[in-house]
Amino acid sequence: MDAPQTDVLSIEEIPVDEDDDLGSIALVTIQRPDKLNSLNAEVMSSLKEMVTWAEATESIRVVVLTGAQPNEPPEGKRAKPNAFVAGADITEFVGMQSDAIRLKFTDNAVEALWDLSKPTIAMVDGFALGGGCEIACSCDLRIASERSRFGTPEVNLGLIPGYGATQRLTHLIGYGKTMEMIMTGEMIDASEAHRIGLVNHVCESEDLLDYTLNMARIIGSKSSYTLRFGKQTIRASLDLGLTEGIAYEAEVFASLFGSKDQEIGVHAFVNREKPRWEHK
Repeated sequence: MDAPQTDVLSIEEIPVDEDDDLGSIALVTIQRPDKLNSLNAEVMSSLKEMVTWAEATESIRVVVLTGAQPNEPPEGKRAKPNAFVAGADITEFVGMQSDAIRLKFTDNAVEALWDLSKPTIAMVDGFALGGGCEIACSCDLRIASERSRFGTPEVNLGLIPGYGATQRLTHLIGYGKTMEMIMTGEMIDASEAHRIGLVNHVCESEDLLDYTLNMARIIGSKSSYTLRFGKQTIRASLDLGLTEGIAYEAEVFASLFGSKDQEIGVHAFVNREKPRWEHK
C-alpha cells in the first residue's frame, strides 16, 4: 500500500538500518507552515488516513510526526515562527453549535493516533499549542528542540481542551501542573516541559532530526511483536489499578514465552549475536 500523500501531509519512509531489512520509519510532516501547521479538517482527515496506512503496512516500524519548517518570507516580510502544530484552525469553529462540535470531536485523528499499535514519536520544533500539544501527548514519546513552547490556551477562547489534554496531561505531568497549564493558558518552554515530564528529551534545533531518528532506529530494531505488547501493557496502567495492572503485566509477560521472538532474543543474548526477529 502506497503512503497516502496529500497537500497537507507528506510521508517519507526512512530505513531503520541501511544494511539490514528491518523496515522503515515513517517521517510524517504536517504541511501548513503559513498557518503554523494548524489543524483543519483536511489535516485531521489526512492524519486518520495515515494512521490506517501505518497500521496496515507491516514494514512501518515507527511513526515520527512533525510540522513543516517555515517558508522563506517575501522580501521585506518577517518569517513565520517555527511550529509543530500551533493549535486547531479556529476559523472552522465560527458559528458551530454543540451538536456539530460533538460529532466533529467524537471520531478524530488524535484518538486514531493514540490507538495506533506501533510506536510513535512527536518531533516538536517550535509551538505545540492547544490541539498541537494534544497531538504531542497522544504520541508515545516527545522530543523537542530548545526553541519549542507548549501550552493549552483554550481557556482564552472560553473553552477547555477537547482532544484529551485534561486526561493525558494529568497522567504525564500530574494534577497540579495540568491545572496550572489549562487554567492559566500560559505557555511553558522546552526546559520546563522536560523538567515536569511533558517531553522526554530536549536538544538543539539543528540536532533534532538526527536525535529523533536515532531514537526511532533504536526502537525500530526491536521485535515489533514485543513492542506492540509492551505498548499495550503500559497503556493498560492508565485504566487499571495497581493490583490489576501488575496481574495483567504478568499474564502478558508469560504469554510472550510462547512467541518465536522470545526464543530468538534469548538465543541471541546467550550466544552474543544480533537477534534476527521473526516479527521484524
